[in-house]
Amino acid sequence: MPYPTDRPAVWFVTGTSRGLGLALVTHLLNRGDHVAATTRSVERLLAALSDADTSNLLPLEVSLTEETEVRRAIAAATDRFGRIDVVVNNAGYGYLGAVEETSDADVRAMLDVQVAGTWNVIRAVLPQLRAARSGHVMNISSILGVLSFPGWGLYCAAKFAVEGLSESLAAEVADFGIRVSIVEPGYFDTDFLTDHSLALASDVSDAYPGIREMIRTHKAMPGSQPGDPSRAAEALVAIARQGSGPLRQQLGSDSSGLAEGKADALKAEILAGRELAHRTDYVR
Repeated sequence: MPYPTDRPAVWFVTGTSRGLGLALVTHLLNRGDHVAATTRSVERLLAALSDADTSNLLPLEVSLTEETEVRRAIAAATDRFGRIDVVVNNAGYGYLGAVEETSDADVRAMLDVQVAGTWNVIRAVLPQLRAARSGHVMNISSILGVLSFPGWGLYCAAKFAVEGLSESLAAEVADFGIRVSIVEPGYFDTDFLTDHSLALASDVSDAYPGIREMIRTHKAMPGSQPGDPSRAAEALVAIARQGSGPLRQQLGSDSSGLAEGKADALKAEILAGRELAHRTDYVR
């Protein structure tokens, strides 16, 4: 079944009290859609939406790493709105630090939220989407799920994992009429690079001065990012409304340009290594 046009669509969105998630929820409510919005703080979410009509909002305080809580949230959304049409896995946070400086606890915390949390939502919602033979799972990755930069190793590891999960999922559920999209934003004018959403490695050394400088540059960036969160929200609705579309969609001219460059560089590397690759086959 395509995106509904004869009734309000029902969206289940994670990570909604800040950033792109908040921009999306605001846009959906203004459109008259129905929204189940998960957050770690319902109070913060409602404060951020103080100027919006929240009559079609179901705010849900959920720890996405707790599978039982996620299943309860999916059930609550279904009970309130009757169904779920679009799932947006958006929850997450940034992390900056050299690979060597990244602690075991930081690795596990990041992967728990970005990967296990996304997986929990997908597992909980798929039975009803399969039964309805419709629905759309939209996983918010990043341009850093396509390529990596120094200092972003942990965040990239999580987003690369989301990309692999999503690509497999798309092939598995296509026969059930379920679409999967991977969304790859660039730099948007949100609080992603502030202390609210960006964690830093705590046990650092003087071995990586370039990363220290990169962190200082990023901490000074808020307010200068090229991406408009409101337009990103409009783009997410446009993706959902498409009857079909690419598996991956970049958001932002910076993301688009970097992805194109990565594709060109990857093809060049593959072609340069083709002869050696072929030499490792059995000679028959």
